[in-house]
Amino acid sequence: MMTLYSGTTCPFSQRCRNVLYEKGMDFQIVDVDLHNKPEDLAVMNPYNQVPVLVERDLILYESNIINEYIDDRFPHPQLMPADPVMRARARLFLFRFERELFAHVETLEKGNQRNADKARAAIRDGLTQIAPVFAKQKHMLGEDFSMLDVAIVPLLWRLDFYDIQLPKTAAPLMKYAERLFSRPAYIDSLTASEKVMRK
Repeated sequence: MMTLYSGTTCPFSQRCRNVLYEKGMDFQIVDVDLHNKPEDLAVMNPYNQVPVLVERDLILYESNIINEYIDDRFPHPQLMPADPVMRARARLFLFRFERELFAHVETLEKGNQRNADKARAAIRDGLTQIAPVFAKQKHMLGEDFSMLDVAIVPLLWRLDFYDIQLPKTAAPLMKYAERLFSRPAYIDSLTASEKVMRK
């Protein structure tokens, strides 16, 4: 049985919870209080951060690595593309999400006002840039739900919470977000603290 150590408000943990629910398999979630972390967390992850996945002797951290492992172990429904070229492209997108969008999350949550405003602007501009894609296709990689949708949805869910206002041109992105929010696995993966983040 897989055990996920997950922060109740952590967007990276939410990605992993989302994948576990999409796969519909047996797993256990251990809620971690981010202000009072258990001592064994630092033993499992040298960075002392969530999420951490434990399965028998295997301990994994870093949400994208955890999610690819779950996808390989339980291939249905497959969330990473089967084709090597598409897989490589998907990994590149995931890398860009981390560098261009999610790198600003910590600043929003812990930074000073000026840095937080810069972080908001960077996320707003990054999301606005990808918005036109959704005028033509349902999901990040085309018609099918994939790991890229899983990766970005926690940020879209937190836009109000982070006080990020998107321009009208981002309307296709917001329609896409609503589609993701209505997936049963997504709804199941939300913690009580996350549910109240959206008005």
